[in-house]
Amino acid sequence: MNAAATTVRTGSLEPLPIDEIGDAPANYGGRPGSSTELDVVHGVVLYVDNVSVSFDGFKALNGLSLEVNNGELRCIIGPNGAGKTTMMDVITGKTRPDSGRVFFGSTVDLLRMREAEIAQIGIGRKFQKPTVFEHLNVFENLELALSTDRRVRRTLFSRLDSASFDRIAATLDLIHLRKLAGKLAGNLSHGQKQWLEIGMLLMQEPKLLLLDEPVAGMTDEETERTAELFLSLEGKHSLVVVEHDMKFIEELTTRGEHAATKKVTVLHEGSVLAEGRLADVQANEKVVEVYLGR
Repeated sequence: MNAAATTVRTGSLEPLPIDEIGDAPANYGGRPGSSTELDVVHGVVLYVDNVSVSFDGFKALNGLSLEVNNGELRCIIGPNGAGKTTMMDVITGKTRPDSGRVFFGSTVDLLRMREAEIAQIGIGRKFQKPTVFEHLNVFENLELALSTDRRVRRTLFSRLDSASFDRIAATLDLIHLRKLAGKLAGNLSHGQKQWLEIGMLLMQEPKLLLLDEPVAGMTDEETERTAELFLSLEGKHSLVVVEHDMKFIEELTTRGEHAATKKVTVLHEGSVLAEGRLADVQANEKVVEVYLGR
């Protein structure tokens, strides 16, 4: 059993032909798809270039371009239908774009890869609804998520070494579930299940985390703790957070070591409407008109 299946749905998509991809971005090294080793020599962990996706004539993404820096915590907001989820689907290989390019670091062409492969190279995704193994306890969920040999016999008959045990213990502390390690996941609160799934992702040591409305349905206290968790991950991982809760967005973008330079990206009708510091975005008349003013 592979814990990555809780957050990544394996697909059967074929890679695009070489002549449909074109050359790598000018400031990116290497031949497209020539490596699966993350190269962030230019400081960028995710590069989305002019990506468009249509569904039955509706443009879910319309020339979307953005860059996320290595170690950055980027918040993405926008009205329903703006293309936020489709963007994540493209990055993780669930949806193939009609056009455009998506690179992980300087050399890894994500459009040449399947969903499972993308998860294996260090991109983790958390969906809106938490997905955990409810019949197992909290500790066992994290144990299954370890980036180790997942063959059934090895999983069933192996013992945790001290380093793996320490990693699980540290993650339990990080996600505020140390005292609930022996509790069945199915008996956790909604917020606690969200934390557990984030912990399962972290056990797989992702370089980039995509988090889709992570605080939806949480209490105020749970939301505050989640903000603290994400801020503690900043710099160690790159995070892209899609969320409607503006109070939560404010917590993430006005706190932390890099608060003065943190960006918020606003999507509308499949492309970037505005990008910059939260205060600047909130003062943008177009953003107020299509999103914040509602």
